[in-house]
Formats: sequence, C-alpha cells, structure tokens
Amino acid sequence: MGAVKIYVNEIEIELLPGMTVRHALIHAGLLKEIEKGKKVYDRWDNELGLDGALSDGMFIALK
Repeated sequence: MGAVKIYVNEIEIELLPGMTVRHALIHAGLLKEIEKGKKVYDRWDNELGLDGALSDGMFIALK
C-alpha cells in the first residue's frame, strides 16, 4: 500500500498508512506547538488526540 496524503495547516505531507496525528505533526515540524498549548482539529472542528488515526486526504489544523 502506498503513502497517504494528509494536509496539516494546508501543507500537504505524505505518510505511511497507519501513522497517527502525532506522526503528521512531527513530519510537519509542528509537534512543539502542542507543548505551547495548541490543539489539533479536523475540518469539522472536532478535537483530535495525538494517537488518532489518519486517512487519505484528511485535513487537520492546529489552533
């Protein structure tokens, strides 16, 4: 199975299937923002946990 495309703050990144929200933030260089108090949300403003699953084409954002 090939890589999945995820969008983090509108930046497209590719991850291997089965990777988590935490992996996406690490790949995008944004994990330290969580330590500053920011949280991760999907496109419908649902808060996501760092161990949450990702799917191809998913949009997540730090707020």
